[in-house]
Amino acid sequence: MGAAMRRIQAGNALSAFGLGFTVPYLYVYVAQVRDLGATTAGVVLAVFAMAALVVLPFTGRVIDRRGPLPVLVGAAVLASAGALSMGFASSVPAAVASAALLGAGTAVMQPALATMIVWCSGPATRTRAFAMQFFLQNLGLGIGGLIGGQIVDKNRPATFTLLFSIEAVMFLVLAGIAASVKMPGSAVLSDARPKGEQSAAGGIRTILGHRAMVQLCVLGFVLFFACYGQFESGLAAYGTEAAGIQPSTLGIALAANTAVIVVAQFRVLKFVERRRRSRVIASVGLIWAVAWIVAGYAGLGHGSQAMATAAFVSTYALFGLGEAMLSPTVAPLVADLAPESMVGQYNSAFALVKQLALAVGPAVGGPMGAALHGPYIVTFVLFSLGITFLALRLGKGLTLAQDHPMLAAKSRVVAVHKPEQEPANA
Repeated sequence: MGAAMRRIQAGNALSAFGLGFTVPYLYVYVAQVRDLGATTAGVVLAVFAMAALVVLPFTGRVIDRRGPLPVLVGAAVLASAGALSMGFASSVPAAVASAALLGAGTAVMQPALATMIVWCSGPATRTRAFAMQFFLQNLGLGIGGLIGGQIVDKNRPATFTLLFSIEAVMFLVLAGIAASVKMPGSAVLSDARPKGEQSAAGGIRTILGHRAMVQLCVLGFVLFFACYGQFESGLAAYGTEAAGIQPSTLGIALAANTAVIVVAQFRVLKFVERRRRSRVIASVGLIWAVAWIVAGYAGLGHGSQAMATAAFVSTYALFGLGEAMLSPTVAPLVADLAPESMVGQYNSAFALVKQLALAVGPAVGGPMGAALHGPYIVTFVLFSLGITFLALRLGKGLTLAQDHPMLAAKSRVVAVHKPEQEPANA
């Protein structure tokens, strides 16, 4: 990695570390520590998610016009203010306002960071750059959550204030690191910002008119809905209600998910690089279908509690394997589909789709996982198989450079170095 990429990845890891400190404990903090009640805690979590839906439609346009660096710095400062104010929020209005700032700031950081990675990488290095980003994010979240869990004490609000203060500092560190990054000024990137007064509607029309991007967004929605949207809602409810899983075991399952990602990320990278992206995503759908079948055994089988617990933890581990395969696949594909002048808008559009899936997923999966155990498993086995179908269909509309950049690069090298024919003798 170049110096710019190293700084971007370091800032990414530190911000994930800060988020890991607080995100797992936000509900407990609002509902119990500040004694604002479960309803207020639910509203705070909803505002945290909805803030992202409000700002993301405008984020990509700003990134493409002003560049990702100032957007990232501004978002990090905004998130820092939200985190710090949340640490001192003792009333409903203060908690809601803090959640709005924190949610908006962290949401804007995602496409800004992704665009910076695109600008600082090429087709040959982009896959590994996004794999490294995902690896560091999960490592930071895991370590932050582990350390944060040792500090928090529900009977001492000051411990939570400390956590949110540390998170605020981490965001400021990210802003400082980002401000020190010297973005490359190559000829390719000199045209990365749109010229003229293009309207926002024009950008949206361009994306909606791009068949492959629309297909990828539909696929992305299903991916996030069937996996991330179920982790802390439907799957957790299913595990505790149908499989008799103890709440403490949910933490073990999430730890297994993170551990598989950390261990497997770079082991699967060569496998991913040597295959078509669409087929990698299709294989993830099959892996997740197996994961849901294993979850079905945990809750609907008639084995012992130990077997049910092992199956449930294995479900999260299988999800982690699929995530490790997706991280170097989907994000680079979004970048390779985007025109040079719309990288930020494409990244923001995909981030918006992800956020929508994360909002709809718990609303649908939570009640099903808690009460309709059999239909819940069948539904998400079908969604996982749908991922495979949509991925293979997407692959038919991709160019070789978009679907298999390594093979395309080799093809270009062969074409460049093809020996010339000897002139015919007279």
